[in-house]
Amino acid sequence: MTIVRLFAAAQDAVGHDSLPTDARTLGELKERLVADHPALRDLLPRCAVLVDGARVGEAHRLDGARMVDVLPPFAGG
Repeated sequence: MTIVRLFAAAQDAVGHDSLPTDARTLGELKERLVADHPALRDLLPRCAVLVDGARVGEAHRLDGARMVDVLPPFAGG
């Protein structure tokens, strides 16, 4: 199971600092996050999303991924 870590405004929008996911791809994960947490709808497209520390595309498979970090823009970002 992959863990999604949420920071700053993303954490505030979801109400948790982490969530488990069984999404198959990064794109599927993003869709689920917005469906389950509508407050992320405008924020998520502006976030840096890293899978095990690397930026990847929407089609990237999450099989075997340990961590997905959702990092909103910070001051000046």
